[in-house]
Amino acid sequence: MATQRLTDESPAPRGLVLVVEDEPAIADLLRLNLRAAGYGVEVVRDGAAALRATRDLRPSALILDIGLPSIDGIEVCRRLRAENDWTPILFVTARDDEVDRILGLELGADDYVTKPFSPRELVARLGGVLRRVRGDSTATEQLKAGRLVVDLTNHSVAVDDVEVALTATEFDLLAHLLRRPGVVFTREQLLSEVWGYASTAGGRTVDVHVAQVRAKLGDASPIRTVRSVGYAAERAPRESAGTARRGG
Repeated sequence: MATQRLTDESPAPRGLVLVVEDEPAIADLLRLNLRAAGYGVEVVRDGAAALRATRDLRPSALILDIGLPSIDGIEVCRRLRAENDWTPILFVTARDDEVDRILGLELGADDYVTKPFSPRELVARLGGVLRRVRGDSTATEQLKAGRLVVDLTNHSVAVDDVEVALTATEFDLLAHLLRRPGVVFTREQLLSEVWGYASTAGGRTVDVHVAQVRAKLGDASPIRTVRSVGYAAERAPRESAGTARRGG
């Protein structure tokens, strides 16, 4: 009996993923694995097409190669975030370089994989990003820390009633820490519990996301660094801006 598979006309219960990849073999591999996992897939091969397709199709997520012709993946991410478009982005790159990885995360990417990669791992990472975006539809709790309010139902963050735009991963990291105020989490624990995987280079990923959350929340950030251990959040952060930012 033939194996059932998704076609371009088949329903995509898990949403549409825009794959931006100029290498046909890799694009085909991603298309095959994403369809098998229940996603709809649209493939484009350069940065300009990626920007048009994101605006026209409103995909659930982008799998975005960094090394693209004309406009590279980092610039695509920069332009989307500048337009206040927070579609989840998972970078794919052949450059196994920490500078590229950290720059991508600082621009607002949600995750990062390096070629060669396991298609199953990439699909799992994408699923984790989308779960963070969609959140728990049954949650009604608001997490509060001084002037900060994290609404789990609306997946929103506000400081003094002014909304602050966080990526899906930044939101999930902040909420995870606030759910257990005062508890110190190691970087390895945060990778496992927030990202859903472990990585030998992942500790720096956690540091960058914490720095991004702090930068966006300013002196309302409840996250503190516990030297040589990890991070914790307090429901009532100290009032001193210098104290709130201590530890980077």
